[in-house]
Amino acid sequence: MITRRQHYAEFFGLSPVPDRFGVVVGNCQAESLRIVLDAPDRRFLRVPPVHEMTADEATRLHEIVAGAAYVVTQPIRADYRGLPLGTGQLAQATSGVVLTVPSVRFAGLQPFQAAIRVPGVDEDPPIVAYHDMRTLAEAGGITTHAALAPDGVRAVARDSLDELRAREQRIDVPVSDMYDTLTAEHARTVNHPGNAIWLPLGERVLEALGLPGPVHDPGRPLLASVRSPLTPDVVTAWSLPDEPRSEWLVEGRPVDDAEVREAHRRWYAARPAFVDAALTRLAPLLARWRRP
Repeated sequence: MITRRQHYAEFFGLSPVPDRFGVVVGNCQAESLRIVLDAPDRRFLRVPPVHEMTADEATRLHEIVAGAAYVVTQPIRADYRGLPLGTGQLAQATSGVVLTVPSVRFAGLQPFQAAIRVPGVDEDPPIVAYHDMRTLAEAGGITTHAALAPDGVRAVARDSLDELRAREQRIDVPVSDMYDTLTAEHARTVNHPGNAIWLPLGERVLEALGLPGPVHDPGRPLLASVRSPLTPDVVTAWSLPDEPRSEWLVEGRPVDDAEVREAHRRWYAARPAFVDAALTRLAPLLARWRRP
């Protein structure tokens, strides 16, 4: 089994670092972008996602960034998790080109789904780390619609894109227009875009950096360890050619959505404080699902 240090061998100094290189810094999305940017004559080093970094690793990231020609980063707040990982802090640590890309969330294919944390609850729910607002509402005694009409699905998508566009006002490379025409590969979950986003976004990043293309197509799905069900209302709303699918795909294994929702009901029942806090945070989104 490959250890974590071996997986990030260049980052930890176990393998030589090339003379000229870039890094992509951020959450789990950053690695997918790095994969399409990296090539034998255009190296982008693999670094751990910021939410996993220790204090020693944050120090090492500053050392790596100091020697990088290109730093591509998602927006990260200053002193993230008590560490100097903020976008501005990393920019100050390098003389290389700094380029910002968005953290992508799009709800148009999973209009009922939320990926959230609340203070005091660090663990994820079982099976998949995504919350179905219908199940969450049920745990809080709120009655919801089981599905949305096509106009409702499209309204969720518009709201999601409006939020993304607002965040892009402070970003160098936008992505929101890539959702003008949808396929099922545009969002495997609410926060895991597929190759339909990563390949064209990679092209934009290379162009912005003045680096030659094309992007590297890995020949496999990116960010595909978890795939959400594809519901009939979503298929209808976007006239997708895909058949509706009631199962999740978790590491390639089908898991019925009913099994996930029952496991989450038990998890919520044991954590009423989480339910209350989550429903408060999600109140604007939940309004579309709630029955009068």
